[in-house]
Amino acid sequence: MSRGGAHKTRDDGPERRCIVTSETAPKAGLVRFVVGPDGTVVPDVLEKLPGRGMYVTATRAALDAAKKGQFSRAARQQVAVPDGLADEVERQMARRVVDLVAMARKAGLAVCGFEKVKGWLAGGARVRVLMQASDGSERGKTKLWTPEGARYFGCLTGAELGLAFGRQSVIHGALAAGGLSDRVVMEAARLRGLREIDDSDPAVGKDM
Repeated sequence: MSRGGAHKTRDDGPERRCIVTSETAPKAGLVRFVVGPDGTVVPDVLEKLPGRGMYVTATRAALDAAKKGQFSRAARQQVAVPDGLADEVERQMARRVVDLVAMARKAGLAVCGFEKVKGWLAGGARVRVLMQASDGSERGKTKLWTPEGARYFGCLTGAELGLAFGRQSVIHGALAAGGLSDRVVMEAARLRGLREIDDSDPAVGKDM
């Protein structure tokens, strides 16, 4: 597993070297940065901005360390690092996960609510991802389970999951198998690394 939380396999695509750890890892576990026209470091979560990319492992420790000269060395020039850079990266990455889940919902590949999610799980639906809010009831979350071969993540809050489903708050959600769900898995892994929370499945080790 890469430090950003993404599982490393042969199919993870291109690799990049972290400017802090000097370790080479799949891009899925790294955050890209570029230097803006004014010499300020800019996060490029969507990897679409022009310029030479600088990659940092998706953890707060790595981002904090990068501010101590690594960005300037990687850019080969003096650069300005904005205050609260890690917070801004986290905000953008959380929004990215929310947007992807919303796209899956509009495509009919996502459901929310305890009963609907439980129905998918019990009915043998091809669940790729089980999502549960980080601030939801632990007792309630242990009543659902991650199917074999699926992924679990609990790095979004109830309000953030609610945004994805057009509701005020959502505690339980599930995604069907498909390309969008695979992208959610990748982005959620990076977000988990930044939020540094216990994102393990609360149902593991519990009797179903």
